[in-house]
Amino acid sequence: MLPRTNLIVTHLKQCSKIRDLESGLGNMIKVAATQDCFLMNQFITACSSVGAADQAVSAAAQMENPNVFVFNAMLKGFVENRRPIDAVECYVQVLRAQLSPTSYTFSSLVKACGFVGGDGGRVGESVHGQIWRHGLASSVFVCTTLIVFYFDFKRIGESIKVFDEMPERDVFAWTTMVSCLARAGDLNSARRLFDLMPGRNIASWNTLLDGYARLGDVESAELLFNQMPAKDVISWTTMINCYSQNQKFREALGVFNEMTKNEVIPDEVTLASVISACAHLGALDLGKEIHHYVMQNGFDLDVYVGSSLIDMYAKCGSLERSLLVFYKLRHKNLFCWNSIIEGLAVHGYAEEALAMFSKMKTEKIKPNGVTFISILSACAHSGLVEEGRKWFESMTRDYSCPLQLEHYGCMVDLLSKAGLLEEALRLIRTMKLEPNAVIWGALLGGCKLHRNFEIAQIAVEELKVLEPGNSGHYALLVSLHTQVNRWSDAANIRWKMKELGVEKCSPGSSWIEVEKRVHQFAASDKCHHSSDDIMSVLDQLDGQLKRAANRPPGLRL
Repeated sequence: MLPRTNLIVTHLKQCSKIRDLESGLGNMIKVAATQDCFLMNQFITACSSVGAADQAVSAAAQMENPNVFVFNAMLKGFVENRRPIDAVECYVQVLRAQLSPTSYTFSSLVKACGFVGGDGGRVGESVHGQIWRHGLASSVFVCTTLIVFYFDFKRIGESIKVFDEMPERDVFAWTTMVSCLARAGDLNSARRLFDLMPGRNIASWNTLLDGYARLGDVESAELLFNQMPAKDVISWTTMINCYSQNQKFREALGVFNEMTKNEVIPDEVTLASVISACAHLGALDLGKEIHHYVMQNGFDLDVYVGSSLIDMYAKCGSLERSLLVFYKLRHKNLFCWNSIIEGLAVHGYAEEALAMFSKMKTEKIKPNGVTFISILSACAHSGLVEEGRKWFESMTRDYSCPLQLEHYGCMVDLLSKAGLLEEALRLIRTMKLEPNAVIWGALLGGCKLHRNFEIAQIAVEELKVLEPGNSGHYALLVSLHTQVNRWSDAANIRWKMKELGVEKCSPGSSWIEVEKRVHQFAASDKCHHSSDDIMSVLDQLDGQLKRAANRPPGLRL
């Protein structure tokens, strides 16, 4: 390569703005290099990297005899900038120039067909025919792209056919096919194909692991994870996510601890998942430690880690820290705003949650369904009936947010707590969705609060159908009767529960964090290794409380 050419290439690779590109093109014009296919290829690639496809088209149009590599660069640029129609037209120009397409030509063209939309499948079939016509049907690179293309159009049968007809396959082709089967939910076929692979790399293992995680098959994911000959940050993060998504938060933290012991450096995705697990367990000390790790190791406090920290501190009761993280974030997306609004709402700061919502709107952030769940919950916690009604009506009228069961549940809860039980019942009966047990349970809770037996009985009859084995609804009705000394009615309900075999089978549980370890306790559970010591201390406390209750005023323990 000539020194001058080398300088131009170096300059083009460093371009980060359109102004830089104009300077690079100027240098090419000065040395009469605009007809040089190699330099034009470099210029087009630089244009694509900064989203300046029009500048690339304009420059390429000045070439008298562009070669196929110039067209390939144009095709790749169109795909990267989501301009599929331009990509197809570019391929037509290749044919008109009587150039022979390469595997890179068709790889980009097939990807472009995926962006076309409804007609993309038919266009892709035509391109597939062109691939056969130009003798590239045996290209591993092209066939792998076709496998993904057909899968994206939900034509898994064609994906399998392309794979089966490949004369040669590399590890990437095998992994791609395993991934498609796994993402289609056919884990049995994915596993069989995985077992047949002549050579597996870490990406192959991660692909199958992700498939099990997506389906919530924790047992199979655990087994595969433990069989892996090597694990990278993606492997560990996938397993952490698998546990978290299936409410196994202690196990998620256990995997993270094992990951750090193996000196695997987590990334932002890992940290966001672990922080979320801390939030669900109320593990504030561990959450603080991970926050410190983020800051000490130079991780970017992006919207994902940031929103996880906001949520974690709020759920762990440290609202001040949650607000501090929120205000320190340089960039805030909808997740960050939703997290802080939910945090304020959960802690009973309804006015502040609504004020934050107003501020969010001034920042031109469009709310979604999750935002309105927090807003309606805030209104329910503070009894802001009119405010709740206003936003319940506004979310569909002004923001085009479809009403979901959660929104109805919040509104029924708000009306029920306010004693507007008839209105709550009317809302349930006019719902466009089928009310679930949570909604009827909210109504029943309001009936207990305001001692409304008539509507309570309606709610219980519905709950008997939806959750016949749930003892909580019966217990609530028993409590309602005992509040007004209707002991015989309460006894009849208890007898009915016994007759139906309804009993509490899932004891309540709680967590406590001691020295960065999370301990779980369930009602009547004696599995904890310190159970005897805990019961001994509780007995002592119970005795002290009883003695204190019998002492005359003014005496202390």
